[in-house]
Amino acid sequence: MHDDPTTLAAAPFWRRKTLEELTAEEWESLCDGCGRCCLVKLQDEDTEAIAYTDIGCQLLDDFNCRCRNYPERQQHVPDCVRLTPETVRALDWLPPSCGYRLVEEGRDLYWWHHLVSGDRETVHAAGVSVRGKVAALEDELPLEDYVDHMVRWPLRLPRGAVRRKAKG
Repeated sequence: MHDDPTTLAAAPFWRRKTLEELTAEEWESLCDGCGRCCLVKLQDEDTEAIAYTDIGCQLLDDFNCRCRNYPERQQHVPDCVRLTPETVRALDWLPPSCGYRLVEEGRDLYWWHHLVSGDRETVHAAGVSVRGKVAALEDELPLEDYVDHMVRWPLRLPRGAVRRKAKG
């Protein structure tokens, strides 16, 4: 980051603020709407390793990739993780594209993030979201079938999502 105060002041909030400095509105806007963190994750009891599944939380709207009851999510899904600056630092399963993770790591948001593109659909167009990739919601499958739905793609970015789109 540049030390020039004029350059810093003109930079978007996610480039000049820490997670702790964000307003509530800025915090919420950092979510790119990919839905990857709303996929069920399995933890190995022995190694504590985390594995993603292609099973969505019971509250996930798998087309819009948003929670269907965000304000009351923890009442309906007690193990839903509420992101805070502390949890962002502690969770090793946040997707590599997560806006909270990127800001914490001092990195910029990707071209498809709605704060950069100005369009909430670019996360879907770039293939980053879970749209079309969710096999079922967690209340639609028996628990013993979850292991058959382990996937690696939530921890990867599609090739075109990494490269910056040319402007103009």
